[in-house]
Amino acid sequence: MGFEHLNTIYYFILFFVALFAGFIDSIVGGGGLITLPALIACGIPAHLSLATNKLQSVFGSFTATLTYFKSTTLPHLAWGVFFTALGAAIGSYSVLFVKDEQLKLIILIFLTLTFLYTALRPNLGKHESEPKIKNIKIFHLICGLTLGFYDGFLGPGTGSFWIFACVMLLGFNMRKASINTKILNFTSNIIALAIFLWQYELLWAVGLLMGVGQVLGAYLGSKLVLNVGGKIKFPFGKIKLP
Repeated sequence: MGFEHLNTIYYFILFFVALFAGFIDSIVGGGGLITLPALIACGIPAHLSLATNKLQSVFGSFTATLTYFKSTTLPHLAWGVFFTALGAAIGSYSVLFVKDEQLKLIILIFLTLTFLYTALRPNLGKHESEPKIKNIKIFHLICGLTLGFYDGFLGPGTGSFWIFACVMLLGFNMRKASINTKILNFTSNIIALAIFLWQYELLWAVGLLMGVGQVLGAYLGSKLVLNVGGKIKFPFGKIKLP
């Protein structure tokens, strides 16, 4: 493809982009909103960017999952893992049939909508509330299939959507939602990556280097969530971690 010899400066840029994205993603999700546009901006085709993005994001979601695992309290998690994996397999296989130019347009639209969603809901999940779905298995069925499919097909913002689902449907606060959704996010990441490895190609050097950045960022971010209360200040607002 000619991308094995990406300009050296891009490797440095993408490493630090991934580090920052891993930090953000482990707290509020949405790391793909940072990494996927960065890969495309380097001139990498959409499908190749999507596959490489999935490789590097697996490192971050796995690190956050390990760090949060002992604090996970979501019931019937096996149901969530199963339906999320099923949705991700269908989604990642489906995207292989979309042309590269069409995929670029889809990515642009979804990135814009997802960014607007996250920017316009700064107070989401400040406090726990009454759950709207009492049957947790129904929650896993609906959200697992839907968000698993989205993560497999595209991906950016999936962590934020999982947090949104837990806050709005289960009544979790932001901190509890962040802790409990990482294993589901990792599930869809690893399944989608497996499909891409089977059916497509990716840039291993770029993906692995960004993966190192993801690990560092995710470790720092997840430790911050577990150890720091109150509001974390970001350039785009404050996040409450009760």
